Amino acid sequence: MKKKTSIVTLIICVILTVLLGFTAVQGWGPTGTGAMRNIRTGLDLSGGVSITYQTVEANPSAEDMADTIFKLQQRVDQYSTEALVYQQGDNRISVEIPGVSDANTILEELGKPGSLSFQDEEGNVVLEGTDIAGAEGVSNQNQTSGQREYLVLLTMTPDGAKKFEKATSENVGKRIMIVYDGVAISAPTVRQTISGGSAQIDGMASLEEAKNLAANIRIGSLSLELEEIYSNVVGATLGQEALSTSLIAGLIGILIVILFMILVYRISGLAAGWALLIFTFLDLIFLNAFDITLTLTGIAGVILTIGMAVDANVIIYARMREEYALGKSLKSSIQSGFQKAFSAIIDGNVTTLIAAAVLYSLGTGSIRGFATTLAIGIVLSMFSALVVSRLLSMAFYGIGIRSEKAYGVLKARKPMAFIQKRLVFFVLSIAVIASAFVGMGIFKGSTGQPLNYSLDFIGGTATTVDFHQDLSLADLDKDVQPIVSKITGDANVQFQQVTSSTQVVIKTRELSVDEREALDQAIMDNYTDVAAEDITAENISSTISGEMKTNAVKAVIIAVICMLLYIWVRFRDLRFASSSVLALVHDILIVLVFYVWSRFSVGSTFIAVMLTILGYSINATIVVFDRIRENMRAMKGSSLKRIVNTSITQTLTRSIYSSLTTFITIFVLYLMGVPAIKEFALPIIVGIITGAYSSVCLAGSLWYLMKTKLGKNKFKEFEDADEGAIAPAAPAAEGAAAVTAAPVGSGKKHVKKDRSELQSTKRKKHRR
Repeated sequence: MKKKTSIVTLIICVILTVLLGFTAVQGWGPTGTGAMRNIRTGLDLSGGVSITYQTVEANPSAEDMADTIFKLQQRVDQYSTEALVYQQGDNRISVEIPGVSDANTILEELGKPGSLSFQDEEGNVVLEGTDIAGAEGVSNQNQTSGQREYLVLLTMTPDGAKKFEKATSENVGKRIMIVYDGVAISAPTVRQTISGGSAQIDGMASLEEAKNLAANIRIGSLSLELEEIYSNVVGATLGQEALSTSLIAGLIGILIVILFMILVYRISGLAAGWALLIFTFLDLIFLNAFDITLTLTGIAGVILTIGMAVDANVIIYARMREEYALGKSLKSSIQSGFQKAFSAIIDGNVTTLIAAAVLYSLGTGSIRGFATTLAIGIVLSMFSALVVSRLLSMAFYGIGIRSEKAYGVLKARKPMAFIQKRLVFFVLSIAVIASAFVGMGIFKGSTGQPLNYSLDFIGGTATTVDFHQDLSLADLDKDVQPIVSKITGDANVQFQQVTSSTQVVIKTRELSVDEREALDQAIMDNYTDVAAEDITAENISSTISGEMKTNAVKAVIIAVICMLLYIWVRFRDLRFASSSVLALVHDILIVLVFYVWSRFSVGSTFIAVMLTILGYSINATIVVFDRIRENMRAMKGSSLKRIVNTSITQTLTRSIYSSLTTFITIFVLYLMGVPAIKEFALPIIVGIITGAYSSVCLAGSLWYLMKTKLGKNKFKEFEDADEGAIAPAAPAAEGAAAVTAAPVGSGKKHVKKDRSELQSTKRKKHRR
């Protein structure tokens, strides 16, 4: 890149950065219009609408309640993927929709969940609402007339499909009315017999009309008829403080990471920091453009992609230094650094993108929110690293920044004996993981629960108290939480303020009658304005339904399988794939160990943590394996043990720096965050440290073990002259970083074996 072109490039990048930053954060505050201002936040961060329904049937079955909750959850997902639906008492269902403040508007749009039926012209019911699997309002271009038409697409259950085929065959040319709560809301004419369980209704004047009809059909297909009891606007469960401190902590973390990158990689670090800033602004803009509802799990996805964006730059610039140390020119080293880091970056990000796609397709609620933020961030991080960072690096070179001091020199490092110490690593990991199952058994016997499940998982009691004074979430955490925890013996307490009132909903584990009475008395003793009639309590079901748990587990298992298949195809060796997945499972289990012994509550935060580890941990392992694959071609004649040790040593700096930059971001979040944020950040820190350990100490050793011991075609390798001893690298030309090892000791016999094998190999090649 010529000097003039480089200067123009840098000026354009400055202007672009300013414009993106202005678009992302302009007017951040109550009157702002930037992307950061417009990003929707979830119920835990900014509050929303809470609606409580009661079944018309006095004693509904548990099966019907569960089915209704599941279907209602699917209905409210149109407003937000973070909406919650859960059982309250025996015959009530609560709906919480984040990011909105007008309960009446929501009720009008959602509609009253009543009865729905399809009836022929004689008034016979030919189809029940429960026979409908889905309904969607869409617009379409008519192929014949060329005009825009508005349709409702219907899908039926298997039983519904059979009923509908029979009904349409008997009513061709006649109308079938759709009756909702006794009122015909549509009466389409049957043109033909419809089989297969799919149909469409046309004739709507607008897309809005089609969507309204579809919404009424969906809400009327519930197993139980519901009636609204009350609705209100609730405050955030984590508070605005949680959002603001998380954002500030994130910005501070990013600035520290940028300074760290500049300190370590100098001018390359400046390019990486600049690219990271552009990535952050783009991420905020895209989160707003895709109308994402940001919750605690969404924040997890954003933080993870920031770490991955830095990771890609570390891979590139570490590789660039290696090329420079081998005697290449600076320009050639920059180009080779990006070129040779490409496969590791692509493989690491694609495996994570696969996980995000599976989690989105099979997950629900907060899991989808996490998957969406993760997928957006992955694509943008690859763009920032492979395009923006490369452009900036070449521009800096083009304007004349070419001294060795501006880029740094790689110091020679002797290969470390990771493979020789594999038994120590294996025993240590197995012992730590085994302690989790021991702990779960102990706690199962003493408390009845192997883990400290939160009310998100097992439900609990909702106690509504009118304090007759405005209490902030900070006041509640400071003054009320100790009172509640003393009664419950559990620190897992959630507070939710009812907007425009002095009422507060206190959610805890399920309380017995005696505990409820004790809690009521304790509150009245500490708050004299509160009387007995100001306190009500009822049981609530888990906010994470059984279907959501099942879907989450399915999603994780399928994601892991898909990642395994991808690595298998890319590396053409099942041992690479299985080793990386085993290392990933190890990391997840170690984090589980932390939850067992720390007694941190296991709820929605637990899911966010585990998904973060799933998306992040495998990245470092792939970088190590990518180097092993490369060195198996470059180090022909060396023992497999030496190849693996050399590969891990060559990527060690990258592993440390990548983990450290992500650690910095999370650690700042932990220091500055509110208690709920700390409960999320600390297990992530454990996962980051564990991921670095497994990629360096376990993944390569697992692959080596499989390569040499498993399968019919065992790897025949010669041993080093003195097994376990790794000599310092041989002297190299100035600036070179020959990460090689020479046999030491009195192993002449083995050295001869090395040479004879090499000579034999040469002869075979010559004959061919």
